[in-house]
Amino acid sequence: MSYPLNQLGSGAFNHHSSSDAEAEYDRLRSLARQEAGKRSSCMAKSQQAYQRGDGAAARELSEEGKRHGAMMEQYNKQASEYIFRENNSMDRVAADTIDLHGQFVEEAEAILEQRIRYARSTGQTHLHVIVGKGNHSPGHIQKIKPRVEQICRAEGLQYAVEENAGRIYINLQGGQAIMPEDLKTHNGGGYHQGYGGHGGQHPHGGQGGHHPHQQHYGGYPGGPQQHDPNAEIEAQVKRYLPKVLRQIRRSCCTVM
Repeated sequence: MSYPLNQLGSGAFNHHSSSDAEAEYDRLRSLARQEAGKRSSCMAKSQQAYQRGDGAAARELSEEGKRHGAMMEQYNKQASEYIFRENNSMDRVAADTIDLHGQFVEEAEAILEQRIRYARSTGQTHLHVIVGKGNHSPGHIQKIKPRVEQICRAEGLQYAVEENAGRIYINLQGGQAIMPEDLKTHNGGGYHQGYGGHGGQHPHGGQGGHHPHQQHYGGYPGGPQQHDPNAEIEAQVKRYLPKVLRQIRRSCCTVM
């Protein structure tokens, strides 16, 4: 396993964060990297012990490696939950928005899939997904955005990149991803380029689209003052994130 960024700092936040918040997030990810390194070292030594015929030492080192792997998962879980709380509190994002800054790609995928299911079950019409512009990724390549687009295609959802290239607008109703004028104004502009449910194409599909007079802020009449869907997602993240982290152990983790 490798972690391309040694320190994420403010790049993991989508707002002006305190130095304490940045330090805590970096501390958790750093501890996870340390545990990952120890795990790899133990596993390598276990293989060496096995090859020289020392089965007892191989088993002991393997178990020690598993313990370091479990600690790595725990620290990454804490970091993911921490950054989610920081970036998705009601005073920072609207009820129709989810911010995936600071998440590993696999973490972001699981969180977004859960958020889409929740939004659909509660009648939300659309979702704004903050994916970042890749400014803090190696080579300034967006990591989260392609995975979000992949999820939309898999779910049969139309989506469009907003004028702010670090945001994606998803139509949860199955129609074209055409952002209503009231949402364009609320979110500081329209979308830069539309993409359909089959990737790379302009919006297409259903007839209805969205109509401004039919929109409710975040899918809830009255807006986020009445409900905070991301708080619901945070609670669910705590339940399913360990499974995601086990998948991360077997892959290279990257952040946007």
